[in-house]
Amino acid sequence: MPEALPTAKPEEVGLSQVALDRLTTALNERVASGHIPGAVALIARHGKVAYYQGFGRQDPAGDKAMGTDAIFRIYSMTKAIVSVAVMMLWEEGRLLLSDPIGKFIPAFNNTKAGVIAGDSYTLAALKSPITVQDLLRHTSGLTYEFRGNGPIHKAYAEARIARLKQTNADQVDELAHLPLLHQPGTVWEYSRSTDVLGRLVEVVSGQTLGAFLSERILVPLGMTDTGFSVPHVHQSRIAEAFAKDPETNTDVALLDIRRPAMFESGGGGLAATTMDYARFLAMLLGNGRLGSTRLLGRKTVELMTSDHLGTIAGPPDLLPPGHGFGLGFAVRKQAGMAPFPGSVGSYYWGGAAGTTFWVDPAERLYAVLMIQAPIQREHYRVLFRDLVYAAVAD
Repeated sequence: MPEALPTAKPEEVGLSQVALDRLTTALNERVASGHIPGAVALIARHGKVAYYQGFGRQDPAGDKAMGTDAIFRIYSMTKAIVSVAVMMLWEEGRLLLSDPIGKFIPAFNNTKAGVIAGDSYTLAALKSPITVQDLLRHTSGLTYEFRGNGPIHKAYAEARIARLKQTNADQVDELAHLPLLHQPGTVWEYSRSTDVLGRLVEVVSGQTLGAFLSERILVPLGMTDTGFSVPHVHQSRIAEAFAKDPETNTDVALLDIRRPAMFESGGGGLAATTMDYARFLAMLLGNGRLGSTRLLGRKTVELMTSDHLGTIAGPPDLLPPGHGFGLGFAVRKQAGMAPFPGSVGSYYWGGAAGTTFWVDPAERLYAVLMIQAPIQREHYRVLFRDLVYAAVAD
């Protein structure tokens, strides 16, 4: 078993117990009113876990209380882990951020950009190739099929680009033959870029993405319950969502993590416990090191968590005012502007089912909220952040 993260009472690390009680009350009330089935929240400051609680039920179809060891589908929180994997290979000199992705995946040497006219598009040559940096910062020109209803989004959907019965190589080959939504390096577009990075890890390392992540990141950090599927022996700990969202009555369908994954999505396929993800964040806040295990150098973490967009803007639903994007994370550039608190230099992301995290180096703080409530996710991301920062006393 990995060595446990150190713990402390909230007041010992400058957090207000009274304010944290308000967080507990808020989450308990939301569970009691039927808005979410359950949740697990963890807050650490100055290297010590000071708040770690489960709320509600693990599965709304049963009576089992939510345990802190529950396993959640973390969807796009996978991206941060895969981005670290890419930067580990970068630190070994096996790729450059400026390398064209076509150097490793030749199908991208023939990729074209779409020029949209009404309900159709024509193809244009790329003015510059997609680089590894473009993939890490989401300026590749790729998109997600659910981010719009234009002809290129429809082409993604028609290609069934999200199907589970495919390999990472299959998907990336299909993506390379689809038109880009934008010229590379020109627009921040949330996309399947990190799926491509997952395939890049496979090509460069000679391992499957799951094998590389396990050997190089998950096992060294003691992330014992993280993977692209959940072994049968641990499936009794899987957290579930309501079958229908309680506010919209919309059907909710989540990724099946009970069967071995053929498609190991670098952009959204992992499941993890709250403590597993906390160990990953502790490594990042430790400038690439957790205990005696070092995954990255300090300057590499600094590079990843700096803004790489400059004047390139992103959609406000994903990149709030005052924020840019680094190599795998949204990063805060201004203390104000955004409608939630934080510090300049903090970085974060979340997952489609409601999970969220952030790291605040200035406050020596990181936090994780795990829920399985996809339609409610934006509310809880902000609520959790507001109430955690309200607890910072010293």
